[in-house]
Amino acid sequence: MKIFITGICGFVGSRIAKHLKGENPDFEIFGLDNCSRAGSWTNLEPLKDLGITVYRGDIRVASDLETIPKADVLIDAAANPSVLAGVDGKTSSRQLIEHNLQGTINLLEYCKQHQAAFVLLSTSRVYSIPDLANLDMVESNKAFSPSTKQDFPVGISTKGVNESYSTLPPVSLYGSTKVASEHLALEYGETFGFPVWINRCGVLAGAGQFGHPAQGIFSFWIHSFQEHRPLKYIGFGGSGYQVRDCLHPNDLADLILLQLQEPKDSKKPRIINLSGGVENAMSLAQLTEWCRKHVGDNTVEQTKTERPFDIPWMVLDASKAKATWGWSPKIKIDDILNEIASFAKTQKNWCELSAL
Repeated sequence: MKIFITGICGFVGSRIAKHLKGENPDFEIFGLDNCSRAGSWTNLEPLKDLGITVYRGDIRVASDLETIPKADVLIDAAANPSVLAGVDGKTSSRQLIEHNLQGTINLLEYCKQHQAAFVLLSTSRVYSIPDLANLDMVESNKAFSPSTKQDFPVGISTKGVNESYSTLPPVSLYGSTKVASEHLALEYGETFGFPVWINRCGVLAGAGQFGHPAQGIFSFWIHSFQEHRPLKYIGFGGSGYQVRDCLHPNDLADLILLQLQEPKDSKKPRIINLSGGVENAMSLAQLTEWCRKHVGDNTVEQTKTERPFDIPWMVLDASKAKATWGWSPKIKIDDILNEIASFAKTQKNWCELSAL
């Protein structure tokens, strides 16, 4: 099988490539990356050492795809992943849309030309913000959780947010680019006859993830503790009680392998949530306690700053993935955090490298 991965030098793209190659040495894997993300160049040589070819190019530029070989599958791991992209004063809204939407269109045209299956890595941030932000929360063990004494919106329960929950705006500019990409992918697949799989992921985390908050809060927090960089609780009164779930990219790659084995006319759901679920979720305050126990002490400031699009609790319910594919995450949150911490101890100025 020939697999083309975009964003292959990013954390998720590189980890998926390595895992797929390790599980299936006969796979021919190649990828595209413009290496614009700080630190991404550190993944070039390890990928090449595995026999994985990396092309330099930008998915926003259609002509950069013209020399890419024909693949059986395209896995799209290229994106600006920050929910604050385009509104933080540091990034351009136009560039966000060019990366995450126009880039998707170019990739879909590639799949149309080569009849390649398309796997889109989407996000939990496609889900509508207002009802999530207004859930009644209780506080326990330094973490928020939804009160059971409320009428939940359709698609939300104490198990998390499932695929039936609304994706209507507002979802952030970032979330909107991913929702639009999902819709276009499904339309292209239906119209031009190639398989499309859309995986809405929780927070992906593991060793080698760049130490920048936009790349993943778990890695950023642990690397910041390791390097004694001051941190801040932002939003929700500076409590740090906001909760996210955690997923290792190897577990994501295992599900993708199952999707790639499906026949072209498979009737299985094309959109699914993939996450660690409530069993692998943690608040920032709990993560701070974990870091102080396993990494060392550090300063964490409480602030009154509020940010747009913040929500107190985002846990995806991956029940459909289990029911459909028999999939559930194998790597538990403690193992993920320990993996990150072990990696962090071997690095020097990792946060600085990935913040350039």
